[in-house]
Order: sequence, then structure tokens, then C-alpha cells
Amino acid sequence: MSLKNQDLEQIAYLARINIDKDKFPSLKKELESILELVAKMDSVNTESVVPMSHPLDLSQPLRKDKVTEKDDRKNLQKNAPSIKAGLFMVPKVIEVED
Repeated sequence: MSLKNQDLEQIAYLARINIDKDKFPSLKKELESILELVAKMDSVNTESVVPMSHPLDLSQPLRKDKVTEKDDRKNLQKNAPSIKAGLFMVPKVIEVED
């Protein structure tokens, strides 16, 4: 696939990046090689391949749902400027427009 300078300018605009015009030739070459690789991968017949979520047949071990730490809320809230009903009170940061 052949890229034009307009294509690179559009890609740079969409990605919100600035690209120097003097780097266009090398960038075009790199992007064209990437697109060729994608085209090669797209041409491979994968109908007989079973989809998998991981290359290894692993399962996620689960742990028991039990409390492993003591309740240290009071100690953690000692330095808080304001507490109400065991909760940290913070200043309002979003104002409602009338």
C-alpha cells in the first residue's frame, strides 16, 4: 500500500502529533512496511484456528474471601482535616450552574 503525504498529514492530525515534513519519507517507508505486514497477516486462513484468550492453558487461582487486615480506620483518619460518620469530608469541587 502506498501512502501519500496527505495521508500522513491526516494521520498526524488525528493523532494530534506534529511531524516535520522532512521526516515524511522515512515515516512513509515505516508505515508502509507495517501495513504490508498487516496485509500478510490478514491473508492467512484462520478458519480452523480456535480462538483463545491466552496462549497457555492457565486458570486464575481464586483465593478465599476473608479479611486479612484489621480495621484501622480511626488511626488512618487521625490526620484528616474533617470527618463525619467515619467518612472523609472533602471540599466541594464541582459547582452547579443555575
